[in-house]
Amino acid sequence: MLGHLGINVPDLGAAKRYYDALMPLVGFEPFLSAGDQFAYRPAGGKPGTFLFFYPAPDGGVHRAERTGLQHLAFMVKTRAAVHAVHDHVRSTGDTVLHEPRDFPQYPPPYFALFWLDPFGLKLEAVCHHDR
Repeated sequence: MLGHLGINVPDLGAAKRYYDALMPLVGFEPFLSAGDQFAYRPAGGKPGTFLFFYPAPDGGVHRAERTGLQHLAFMVKTRAAVHAVHDHVRSTGDTVLHEPRDFPQYPPPYFALFWLDPFGLKLEAVCHHDR
């Protein structure tokens, strides 16, 4: 199991505002907030990977096709949760890459939404249940 992931973003304040609104929808809660970083952990004391955000040294935009992180997938419990994330993503004006739907090319059941955060990081909300 991964202990934590570190993600560089070009604007730490904007990223914190964005992820503070998103992370509760995908099962995370605040863990740490400081001037030079912030982090989330799985909500309710559940085991899982913590996410840390840091200022990007070059201030650049993430590109999924380059070496490094391709995307982050958040597992949610229900298809309704995928739709709730989709509603949130649309309300923020983010770029939706794939609307919520079944993806038969992945091991079933695989119901997911893919989008880009404001910094170009590809994100996914996925439900591995049929409910």
